[in-house]
Amino acid sequence: MSSTRNSLPDQFDVSGVTPAGVAWLASAGTYPRSTLALWDERPSAPVVLPCGSTFDIVNTPVIFGRRMLDRLWDEGPGSGPVATYRGRMLLFAAPGTAQRLPSLLGWEEWGSHSGRSGGIPPLLCHGTGDAVTVPAPGAGDTANRLESRWLVAPDTRQPWLPGPEILVWAAVRAARAAASAAVRISIFPPRDQDAKVYDVSRRR
Repeated sequence: MSSTRNSLPDQFDVSGVTPAGVAWLASAGTYPRSTLALWDERPSAPVVLPCGSTFDIVNTPVIFGRRMLDRLWDEGPGSGPVATYRGRMLLFAAPGTAQRLPSLLGWEEWGSHSGRSGGIPPLLCHGTGDAVTVPAPGAGDTANRLESRWLVAPDTRQPWLPGPEILVWAAVRAARAAASAAVRISIFPPRDQDAKVYDVSRRR
């Protein structure tokens, strides 16, 4: 595929982000054509995108986010796109999630101030008026991939995105799993967390 303003280069596929996924990410910005032009020239460049219209972001500690992701894929409907960035996990969610999720967690008595032992850590919810840095759609160097990468890459122009109820469900189960794991002692090293593969064909 040639590199033009209307057709994106093949290196996007290396990170799992398809050209359709790139177009969806770019659509969140104020100037999608400029974002596409930037990625056309520099596919390994992260970019800051606004939240609130195309998607919201639920920003979690990476270990807890991994537990949420496992619950979503092992027991639930799957997830939308998911990335890691500087030690945090970014779960892409339906617009409006950032506003509703904290109140739902509070109603479930799993909020950050609930006082529960082994509870849900503070979740940063980014919605209307916020912006986040997302990983590059193309492959970068090793250092950049370690700092930011896609775990579930956007692959369509209209990816399914979980809403606040589904994310509350996943967070509560992740917290319960963490509490159960805390009482277990193992002589074996933890498994390679990066080896997990999520079957996107199961996603709604």
